[in-house]
Amino acid sequence: MAEIRPMRLSDLKMVLEIEEASYPRPWSLNAFITQLAKDSSICLVAVDEVTVVGYIIATQYVEVWHMLDLAVHEEYRRKYIATDLIERLLELCGCKKHRGFTLEVRKSNRSAIKMYESYGFICTGIRKGYYRDNGEDALIMWKDSEDMLA
Repeated sequence: MAEIRPMRLSDLKMVLEIEEASYPRPWSLNAFITQLAKDSSICLVAVDEVTVVGYIIATQYVEVWHMLDLAVHEEYRRKYIATDLIERLLELCGCKKHRGFTLEVRKSNRSAIKMYESYGFICTGIRKGYYRDNGEDALIMWKDSEDMLA
């Protein structure tokens, strides 16, 4: 089981390697540094001994947490690393007042959609042509805050 901890600047080399292997239009080093510097962001990594094997980044806009980036090293996929990262993120966000969570996911990414749905996310809309690499649509997914449901 990987340890989930806050991302550090020293993790960025490994984070970038995972990002570049996972996405056709990867984030830049500067994009990660910007999120790390924001008080309104939560940046977590999953570490297997000393190797970063996954990460998640979310930032709060007003009272909504926006999950911006999630990736797991190819050799560690299907080993619950992404679910561990999401669960820790939801736990940390639950300590702060918020209305809910949102994210965009490729319409074709059925396994990610299914995973998000297992956490209570529902599709609330579509962003047409959202992904610049191929013009694919993104599903907008939303999860209400537990506070709003109480």
